[in-house]
Formats: sequence, structure tokens, C-alpha cells
Amino acid sequence: MSSPAAFLDRVPGWFLWTGIFLPVSALLLLVIAHLSWRIRQKEELAMTTDPRDTASQLSYRPRHRRRTETRSRT
Repeated sequence: MSSPAAFLDRVPGWFLWTGIFLPVSALLLLVIAHLSWRIRQKEELAMTTDPRDTASQLSYRPRHRRRTETRSRT
């Protein structure tokens, strides 16, 4: 049986740094950034007083659409 200390003695330092520590810390930073963005987005929606403003912020379409109606002249 080998202990974790014996295993860590045989693993190179660059592998621990680039293979484990760097990806995990980058993932944690991305999760923190995503959660803070979501919280700011919810705060903006909570500050609106008119429900129509909230609906326009949630939709990805332009705020005002012009209807193009085809009318036949008869």
C-alpha cells in the first residue's frame, strides 16, 4: 500500500499545477462570475416597477415590433 505522500513525491510539480490546480481554480472563478451576473440580472428585474419593462428585458426580441400587414386593394 502506498500513502498519498509517496504518490505526491512521484508526481511532478508542473503536472499538479497545470493539470489540477489551474483548471479547478479557473472553473471556480467562472462559477463565481456567472452567479454574480445572475444576481445582478435579478436585481435589475426586481427594480422595475412596470411589468411590461420586465417582459421586454426578458425577451430577446426588439422592444417594439412593427406589424407588416399585407392588405389587398379590392
